[in-house]
Amino acid sequence: MRLAKTSETTDSKSATDQRTSRRRSGDEAESLALLYLQKAGLKLIQQNFLCKGGEIDLIMQDGAVLVFVEVRKRSSMQFGGAIASVTPTKQRRMVHAAQVYLLTKKTQPACRFDLVAIDGEVINWLKNVIVA
Repeated sequence: MRLAKTSETTDSKSATDQRTSRRRSGDEAESLALLYLQKAGLKLIQQNFLCKGGEIDLIMQDGAVLVFVEVRKRSSMQFGGAIASVTPTKQRRMVHAAQVYLLTKKTQPACRFDLVAIDGEVINWLKNVIVA
């Protein structure tokens, strides 16, 4: 007995493939950002820190400063580009994740939040984008 493909099966497969493609694109953007920041002298502490309620793409060390980095990539500036995609909700989630990360540290280092925005082939590094 053969089962026919339903549109539901096809649609869910497309959604999975699309998510995988997005994830690959995000991973590539994070790799580009990491190389860019390392060339600028920052040292990687942790990549993809996840906690309930938030995530940090890259945690880097810049001298004595701990840097929480959000990486955003957009193929065009059509909807405001990568910088505009960091919403107030995303900022709150970044701050929350940073607070959770800092709870694991004995001492509280100086910290800042940076954004690496990739629009097409252009990389912009914005320092201290969130004051928390």
